[in-house]
Amino acid sequence: MKPTSLLALLLTLPAAHAEWKPVEGKIMTKWAKEVTPANAWDEYPRPQLQRENWANLNGLWSYALAAKDAEKPGDWAGEILVPFAPESALSGVGKLVEPDQTLWYKRSITAKKNAGKRVILHFEAVDYESTVWVNGKEMGKHVGAHTPFSYDITDALKDGENELLVRVTDATSGYQLVGKQKLDPGGIWYTRVSGIWQSVWMEEVNDRSIDDLDFASDIKTGTISIKAKLSGTAVAGEKLRVTATLKGAAAGSGEGAGTVSIKVNNPQLWSPETPNLYDLSVELLDGSGKVIDSAKSYTALRELGKAKDKNGNWRFTLNGKSIFHWGPLDQGWWPDGLLTPPSDEAMLSDIEYLKAAGFNMIRKHIKVEPRRYYYHCDRLGMMMWQDQVSMGYGPQTEPKGSNPEWTRMAPNPNDGDWPNAAHEQFVTEYKRMVDHLRDQPCIVVWSPFNEAWGQHRTMETGKMAVAYDKTRPINIASGGNFWPVGDIADEHAYPDPNFPIGDKRFDDYVKVVGEFGGHGWPVKGHLWDATKENWGYGGLPQSLDEWKARYTKSINVLMGLRRQGISAGVYTQTTDVEGEINGLLTYDRIEKVPASWLKQLHDKLLSTPDAATYKPVAPTSEAQPQAWKYTFENPGDGWEKDSFDDKSWKDGKGGFGTRQTPNAKVGTVWSSNDIWLRRSFNVSAKLQGTLMLRIFHDEDATVFLNGVEIAKLPGHNGNYSIVDLPADAASLLKPTGNTLAIHVKQTNGGQFIDAGLLDETIVK
Repeated sequence: MKPTSLLALLLTLPAAHAEWKPVEGKIMTKWAKEVTPANAWDEYPRPQLQRENWANLNGLWSYALAAKDAEKPGDWAGEILVPFAPESALSGVGKLVEPDQTLWYKRSITAKKNAGKRVILHFEAVDYESTVWVNGKEMGKHVGAHTPFSYDITDALKDGENELLVRVTDATSGYQLVGKQKLDPGGIWYTRVSGIWQSVWMEEVNDRSIDDLDFASDIKTGTISIKAKLSGTAVAGEKLRVTATLKGAAAGSGEGAGTVSIKVNNPQLWSPETPNLYDLSVELLDGSGKVIDSAKSYTALRELGKAKDKNGNWRFTLNGKSIFHWGPLDQGWWPDGLLTPPSDEAMLSDIEYLKAAGFNMIRKHIKVEPRRYYYHCDRLGMMMWQDQVSMGYGPQTEPKGSNPEWTRMAPNPNDGDWPNAAHEQFVTEYKRMVDHLRDQPCIVVWSPFNEAWGQHRTMETGKMAVAYDKTRPINIASGGNFWPVGDIADEHAYPDPNFPIGDKRFDDYVKVVGEFGGHGWPVKGHLWDATKENWGYGGLPQSLDEWKARYTKSINVLMGLRRQGISAGVYTQTTDVEGEINGLLTYDRIEKVPASWLKQLHDKLLSTPDAATYKPVAPTSEAQPQAWKYTFENPGDGWEKDSFDDKSWKDGKGGFGTRQTPNAKVGTVWSSNDIWLRRSFNVSAKLQGTLMLRIFHDEDATVFLNGVEIAKLPGHNGNYSIVDLPADAASLLKPTGNTLAIHVKQTNGGQFIDAGLLDETIVK
């Protein structure tokens, strides 16, 4: 919905000055060249409560930078394109706002007041502390960078020209919830963002009006409940009238005081496959039936839950059916707008690419997007895991006596020590986020903490989160330090997915791999800074084909984990971000691989059965060390064949590696660049299911069975995982005299190899 002319409010928008242009020097998306002061984010910002009379205040504003304690802006430095932060290219400014500075904004509006009407000024997001004045009268202060706030400015307005003034400070440090921003960016931390970074707009409403709508649904009865929050003085006999349609066809209607329940005709549920949305017309009536306010909205019929599979592992459910959550980690950063997408079209393109690639979920990583992002996910059928924006990593966030990088899933470590005021602000911002987004059908998980970044008072925070929204699962600490609260146990593992399967602490939780992958691939001409190190997890491959092999291997490992009880996987990540080049897209949104190539792998993952049982065919050394023959010298051709004479090789117990390698149980030390291994075994019984490889390798491993290559595994996996083998691998087995042979090549870091074969049977 584009802005419409207001009866009571006529806006004088600043002229689009010819001198405005994006700041040059960094890569830009294709949408950046389409941005102008006249069209900057001119879509209606609030899809779930739409009115006709509104005005877009995005465009060119005056800006100034002054000392932090300055009570006035001083000289105005020029113009900035709102809603882009001054640090971004699209702002036209390209300046860093320092912690000891104050950022000021100013623009004029021309108004004509109308009796019985109120004017509401909306800010969708301002980072971090802001004060707003209209004609010198203070409208209010707001602390927090990620959710909307608004002011009724009616009394401050006058007929004619009015001045709107905004003051912002942003420390980007301390206990402030900053997400991935950092004063000194690098690695996984990005350029800071200050000031207005989402839309500013105004609307005209009646004295008695609808402020917000809350929705609930019951899929068993096909009932949608709508509750309105109203502002202004109550009107005698007032009530709501709601009419629902589905794809333009009448679906039901109802009336009531405060809350309306509609039992829809032929209920259609929402899911990634069928993202059915009910459009709603909501009217507030007075005692005589006259409409005193109206708005458009939408909602869906869907129900979240969890249930045990046939092996007793908890699984996510949607509408009573088990569903595997599969999506990317999505940072939501842009080279031209930083936290602000260049346009609605650009933002939508990311979601459409992921949908076409066969993902059914996105993990929105420590960022709250513009409301239209969630609207697009609602209508396209993309489930969302929503992170709370965290505090940046620092000394006060690290559990005492531990390194968060290596204590993921550790039982109840010491929390970070936060003062009361900082904790209260954290809870305030968490609740604002939930209140802001709780009616979006797409959101299926809340995550209060990410790893150990700002993790504190975990049990208290978790209990608060569970109580605050009982309709969605709570992932208390994605990849962080585990505490027994909420619904989910979440492990992060790079580059291949992993989870401590069999750890009884997690039996009562839905088990997920909340981050893995991060396979990097640089695309020349599409790097944020080609002069600096660009990186991905597990080292960079030598070719795109090798990247594809690494990605395929990670998905195959995740399929094995799914059959062992894992209910979700999150691949890092949608796009490159600054120095990180581990995206499926470049930072400027160029495809590294087509969505169609990804979809064939993802379809296989999503069709993988939930439950399987395993019997050893050739055991690993996890429970008991197994005997192998090995050499560190290249044995020449034919070494992998079952007829090869390995009598001159050394005898050793598995596994093989260096003792400092994480998760490794070393039976024989191996510290050279290469190792060749052979092992003989017999098969005592016919396979009941599918032959699978169980392996822990660091780094590149090639595996042979009776002289035939059955797996080529680049990189490392950091722990034992199950890998699919070719369909004909089982036919290579003999009753006696089988040979499992492995070559592993090591280049740097820790090293380890152990492997075995399993008979996998799907539980039906």
